[in-house]
Amino acid sequence: MTLNPRQRRLLEVVRQHITMSVEELAQQLDVTPQTVRRDVKQMEEAKLLARYHGGVGLPSSVENIDYSQRQVLNSEAKRRIAKAVAAQVPSGCSLLINIGTTTEEVARALSHHRGLHVVTNNLNVAAILADNPHSEVIVAGGVVRGRDRGIIGEATIDFIRQFKVDIGIIGISSIEPDGTLRDFDPREVKVAQAIIEQSREVWLVADHDKFGRQALVRMAHVSQIDVLFTDARPPEALSKALKEAHVKVVVAP
Repeated sequence: MTLNPRQRRLLEVVRQHITMSVEELAQQLDVTPQTVRRDVKQMEEAKLLARYHGGVGLPSSVENIDYSQRQVLNSEAKRRIAKAVAAQVPSGCSLLINIGTTTEEVARALSHHRGLHVVTNNLNVAAILADNPHSEVIVAGGVVRGRDRGIIGEATIDFIRQFKVDIGIIGISSIEPDGTLRDFDPREVKVAQAIIEQSREVWLVADHDKFGRQALVRMAHVSQIDVLFTDARPPEALSKALKEAHVKVVVAP
């Protein structure tokens, strides 16, 4: 689902207030309750919102949006982020790239770079970059997760720990206002933590919908990353956490 400006505002209002009634949302957005109900229904189907008794709120923090829906959600923003990342990746460097639809866009943006050495636990990233005859792709071993072709498990972590790369490029499901990074699958989180450990620099790629989103498992803190690539200015509290952690923020044009 690609959100229109009204729906983006609706999502932001719900995130700020946790739960709100349809009537309150209609008043806040200056639209009819019927418009809110229609938007909420579409966003509930995309697992961006949930309807509870007496109001509208955020969905459960234990389940991620389906991969097929994440592929199209904010796809233009993800392409802009990927282009900004690719502009700063030098040819001839080594990379670790993890699971995620944004990291897959980064792989597409890197498809014409020369001399890259890419280690990944994402079969989609591997397939994209394998078409580049001027780069080397190394695929981690482990259990393949069918829904998104991510590779996870202890064997994956052991494999990644053999490498020390120039840049680790990671995606995330949630960035909380205090700078905590969260995701949904503990096994995926452990792999991402290994990537952070084995990277000389860590670049986080996340569109603005990740700001304040809820997820269950703590992965890291922004103080463990060097650069955040996003498509919009982070909210005030998060901006403060990023500044205190000396994280460079790149907002894709």
